[in-house]
Amino acid sequence: MPAVLVVNAGSTSLKLHLVGEDESVQAVERLGAVRESDVGAVGHRVVHGGKLVEPTLIDDDVRAVIERLAEVAPLHNAPALSAIDEARESLPETPHVAVFDTAFHAGMPAEAATYAIPREWREDWGIRRYGFHGLSVQWSAERAAELLGVEKTERLVVCHLGGGCSITAVRDGRSVDTTMGFTPLEGVPMATRSGSVDPGALLYVQRAHGLSFEDIDRALNNESGLAGLSGGRDLRELEAAAPDDEGARLALGVYAYRIAKEVAGMGAALGGLNAIVFTAGVGERSPRVRAAVCERLSCLGVELDPELNERSAPDADVAARESDVRVLVIAAREELIAARAVRSLLGRGT
Repeated sequence: MPAVLVVNAGSTSLKLHLVGEDESVQAVERLGAVRESDVGAVGHRVVHGGKLVEPTLIDDDVRAVIERLAEVAPLHNAPALSAIDEARESLPETPHVAVFDTAFHAGMPAEAATYAIPREWREDWGIRRYGFHGLSVQWSAERAAELLGVEKTERLVVCHLGGGCSITAVRDGRSVDTTMGFTPLEGVPMATRSGSVDPGALLYVQRAHGLSFEDIDRALNNESGLAGLSGGRDLRELEAAAPDDEGARLALGVYAYRIAKEVAGMGAALGGLNAIVFTAGVGERSPRVRAAVCERLSCLGVELDPELNERSAPDADVAARESDVRVLVIAAREELIAARAVRSLLGRGT
């Protein structure tokens, strides 16, 4: 059958891939370069679908759900909608399928998914922990099992570190906890997102300093994280400045500390720890971040091989031979998981 076009509108990028039935992958520069005759279906990565979890054919009703949830995931659902609209216009005769990042986390235990908030909020308003980066985490879990064997990845923590960051506990291939919650704001600091903040602090800046909802939304999503800690610098700039810049060192320290703390907590959720995966842009390309995180986890038996870590080759074990916990660097391949979901829904191939 013709390939599946996977449209991945992330918080910092738009990626287009043609995935063949043999899972060969071809990057595409723009939607206009794709001919309808070459595409059997289009799969759209959608971060938040609320109660929509399983892969779903996109019609006007599904689009409306995604649009309503843009206020919950503004950095993701809005770009996804733009890509959906453009793709449906360019390829009107092709089925379009939404593949949700929340699906992998849908079976989390109730104690991990439930907030300690009023019943009305939970039951009537649907406020719960959904979790995100599911396509990436699912690929990492499957690839880790291929690299190490299933028995050595029964208790796995996946660190998806990119523009957005999340830490997920995976037991026997299933999500049991993750740092992102009702929105992609919760958890560790990210490129421009704050991660978890005391909700009392948000009430305080509203009451004492007159910040509006829009002010707070913009600050937490666009002006916080590493950018907020460092005057707008990104990770590469911080790493370059760190030797002579105390502010850069603080930003990197906060980032690595919070990640390591969450990895350790996920070990408790799993009842032990066999392996850690680093994936996505930062996870794959920053030996410094991996080293800083793993150094803080030495108490759990995590030890890197410095030479292997510096090579940072994808899909490799960079732990020291004597490490009790394996450390993998795995290239993110969300497009493969999305394409499989599309084929499964449409009953076309495997």
